[in-house]
Amino acid sequence: MAERTRSAWLVGTFFGAGYFPKGPGTAGSLAAILIAIPLIQAGFAPWAFAGLSLLLLYPGIWAAGRVAVEAGRKDPQSVVVDEVLGQWLTLAGATHFNWRSVAIGFVLFRLFDILKPPPVRQIERVPGGAGIVLDDMMAGVYGALVLYAAGWFNLY
Repeated sequence: MAERTRSAWLVGTFFGAGYFPKGPGTAGSLAAILIAIPLIQAGFAPWAFAGLSLLLLYPGIWAAGRVAVEAGRKDPQSVVVDEVLGQWLTLAGATHFNWRSVAIGFVLFRLFDILKPPPVRQIERVPGGAGIVLDDMMAGVYGALVLYAAGWFNLY
């Protein structure tokens, strides 16, 4: 396997999280949370997760597109970098971090990712890696907005 192909699969499956046999998307979101927790403990501010998502957006789109072509599928289940970026984007909406805000952020992102309210479903139709990743980023925006509102009303 060529080095660029290996890198695409490593990033696209988010270091193997996408190979989880049941619910690889949920496994990708959990991987994002498991990385977020020590970052939060180290003092990461909520907005920094938006920056992290945007920083990794292009590599994620590249990897998702490459894996999709090689797998011969429009959106392979093993590609979970999109869930990771969307999950981090949701966390960016927290007004503050505690175990409740992280748990609520996880549930909100999974909910919006599964339900795909407009325009999430429409964005999913964009071809290639952009469609694979950007629909989850939009689900992350929805999650962030609801998480922010919940924090504003002191619900966590």
